[in-house]
Amino acid sequence: MNEFEIFNETDYKVDIKEIKQLLEYALKYENITNTEFNIIFITNEEIKKINKEYRGIDRETDVISFALEDDNTFPISETKVLGDIYISVDRIISQAKEYGHSEKRECAFLAVHGLLHLLGYDHMTKEDEEVMLKKQEAILDGYGITR
Repeated sequence: MNEFEIFNETDYKVDIKEIKQLLEYALKYENITNTEFNIIFITNEEIKKINKEYRGIDRETDVISFALEDDNTFPISETKVLGDIYISVDRIISQAKEYGHSEKRECAFLAVHGLLHLLGYDHMTKEDEEVMLKKQEAILDGYGITR
């Protein structure tokens, strides 16, 4: 069983039920069970502080994932604590406008993106980026959130 909490530390109206259902779908899509993690929605100001403190980058970003374990082996009977995902609500709004889609789609994209990072995916090389982007789109399309 996967367990995760979603925290909204802003005034932005996050559809927590929808995000929870989407992430449950994504975990099922990836055939992942017995995990725990958190998603925290914060402001640009807060994510900028986190980005500077932990990554040495003095600017805001859209999503930051902190994986507690870097290997992607999942024990059969034990719960694996994946880590935390921080999402900037300010970037949800601005990037939805920039990319010409809904805030719901941008929020969903960032949540899935953050989860895939916790599951060990990254986009450090062109090949890895292609794998991750295809997986993100397959999950979003399969769930019913399209461009």
